Amino acid sequence: QVQLQESGPGLVKPSQTLSLTCIVSGVSITANYYYWSWIRQPPGKGLEWMGAIGYRGDTHYMASLKGRTSVSRDTSKNQFTLQLSSVGPEDTAVYYCARGLLEYDSWGQGTQVTVSS
Repeated sequence: QVQLQESGPGLVKPSQTLSLTCIVSGVSITANYYYWSWIRQPPGKGLEWMGAIGYRGDTHYMASLKGRTSVSRDTSKNQFTLQLSSVGPEDTAVYYCARGLLEYDSWGQGTQVTVSS
């Protein structure tokens, strides 16, 4: 049974870099054919896929965030990380990690991130 758990700061100041980690248990993040995504939901809006890392370490990003977003992994800890640079108030959202690329079969519980000075 796969489980995902997000961790990171709940408050980030404008222009700083947001860093979130997703700890995965129950399956290796290098197991064949799995992709691991970051998704967010701003208040009052729908879900927005941000980026993903594949079982081979390949990365994929939403075009509008590509210059600010980085997804990496630590296979020794079975976790993957999101970094979002130059954050602004529009980056305030609940951030989720999930297994999948276009469809998702497992989700973390989500973590609220607020961008404010």
